[in-house]
Amino acid sequence: MKFKNKKIKFNRGMTYIELIIVLGIFSIMSSTIIFNYAKFQEKIDIRNLSNEIALKIVEAQKTAMSGKFQNNAPIGWRPSYGIYFNISNPSSFTYFADYDSNQQYDEGSGGCLNSGTECLDSINITKNNRINSINVFGNGCPSSVNDIDIVYTRPNVGASFYSPTLNCTVSYISVKIISPQSVSANIDIYPSGQVQIK
Repeated sequence: MKFKNKKIKFNRGMTYIELIIVLGIFSIMSSTIIFNYAKFQEKIDIRNLSNEIALKIVEAQKTAMSGKFQNNAPIGWRPSYGIYFNISNPSSFTYFADYDSNQQYDEGSGGCLNSGTECLDSINITKNNRINSINVFGNGCPSSVNDIDIVYTRPNVGASFYSPTLNCTVSYISVKIISPQSVSANIDIYPSGQVQIK
């Protein structure tokens, strides 16, 4: 028996409908990836910002413990440095030297522009991220405050907290930062000096 070799022709290529379906699937996948990337990037930005704030708080602690002296500090000044947060100015915070040892930031006239003030640096928060709230945890404490001073004074490694409405034993302070798309992080500061990011 002999078999005849038959040539089978295959149509190569795609029909118009198949092309539309493939392009539709590709566009759905692309939009999902781009949307998730934007959310992912926002999470990274908030994480970086929370790390930057925590590092600035630790810098205040280490500068106080090292005994760094400022040229315009009064005689007999014990090195004392801190961070000041204020909800009314949610896009920045202040790194300062507490020259008068009152455990709070005294802005003075001219802010950081004037060399005679306590302000050492004003840090701006970018990308429309902001400080959302300052929450207080402790016995008999208000649930939140509008502003807070976190101060470290040599030789004590622990933090002191000051706010006009704060008159209680503080367990810890939590500064919440948030992005325009509501991605958030918390920086927790404890009286022991520990700083934790959540």
